[in-house]
Amino acid sequence: MLDKSLDILIGFWNVLGEMSPYLLLGFLFAGILFVYIPAKFIEKHLGGRGLLPVIKASALGVPIPLCSCGVIPVAASLRRSGASRGSTTSFLISTPETGVDSILVTFSLLGIVFAIFRPLMAFISGVLGGWIVDRFLQKEEECPHEKVDTQTEPLIDLSDCGCSDDSCCTSDDSKSDSKFKKAIKYGFIELPADIGRALLIGLLISGLISAIVPENYFANYLGHGILAMLVMMAVGIPVYVCATASTPVAAAIIAAGVSPGAALVFLMTGPATNAATIAVIWRTMGHKTTYIYLATVAITALLSGLLLDEIFIQTGTSATPAMPYMFPIWFKTACSIVLLGILAYSQLSTRFSKQQLDVQETKETASIQVAGMNCSHCQNVVTRALLESAGVENASVDLASGKAMVSGNGFNLENLKNAIRELGYTITGD
Repeated sequence: MLDKSLDILIGFWNVLGEMSPYLLLGFLFAGILFVYIPAKFIEKHLGGRGLLPVIKASALGVPIPLCSCGVIPVAASLRRSGASRGSTTSFLISTPETGVDSILVTFSLLGIVFAIFRPLMAFISGVLGGWIVDRFLQKEEECPHEKVDTQTEPLIDLSDCGCSDDSCCTSDDSKSDSKFKKAIKYGFIELPADIGRALLIGLLISGLISAIVPENYFANYLGHGILAMLVMMAVGIPVYVCATASTPVAAAIIAAGVSPGAALVFLMTGPATNAATIAVIWRTMGHKTTYIYLATVAITALLSGLLLDEIFIQTGTSATPAMPYMFPIWFKTACSIVLLGILAYSQLSTRFSKQQLDVQETKETASIQVAGMNCSHCQNVVTRALLESAGVENASVDLASGKAMVSGNGFNLENLKNAIRELGYTITGD
């Protein structure tokens, strides 16, 4: 028993050492992307019909590190800002399947072929899904009941630094410093807080599989072919996994004998879909769009898996860590310690920095129970939506309980609930 536990810890540490340098770099890139890509640029290029906005939406979604729940409010905002249903669907498909952080982790654990193929297939699946929606649901675009708000606030709000445009503190240098601080905060605190727990679970599962399941054990039961891919799809579609945290699990099941193509099916369907996300898309985009969304993810995942297996067979290569001896052991160890420290700090800071409302007796207060929030991005967009509502002076959202507290004067509770519903979340307890 002790030996097995030690083997699990060794497997955990080995995978952590391989991925930590690349994941730290990915966190940095993710923060830069999050802050330095203006929301107005996103909305401008995703508007209109046709193939070009769909291609732009999918290309934009590939590097952005948003999970399948975090992408929902962003997509809802895009839709209200005039983006077509096709480009919104394209963004919904490609974004959660991969991101700059998961691409680097894929490179570190599964090699260059896998690292190129995975985002490429995410891009293609997004384009295909968006094009089908635009092609076959074009008439529904003209539905007069669709609300399009061209004055929607930016998706990524960079205005809360406490400085107005005409303030003395808004020099170019201070703006750059503020943006860089926001990039660091998002990349090394908010993003790790979102994926940290899932990442550690994924690493433990990877270590568990490595320690308990003999090498190539699954080759006789699943191995290559469509059956293994269907099993991976059945596991991936209903559960919630993020693109980064699922990568070490994929590496472990490949080592246990599952084909790279079957692992890719899991990596495409798992992050892109889960039961909660499907329900939200059904409610906000319609049942036809949901069917196309699911069918596109499933079919492109299967075809991508078959193609990837064929590539590895024809080239005689395998999905192995890229340049495993590129970094010395001391550097991997240092990066692993830093990564664990970041994950621990992000989790603790999130837990102990929950906003508390300082409610005065003369103010109106209300609480709203919100369902469907799974990450800090969800928490932030709900908080912002409440603060932007008329009459609201303070707003606080607790991610763990789903409880939103507001205070102010003259706000309309039903309007607040509708603002949350428009983001794709559900109000419970009515």
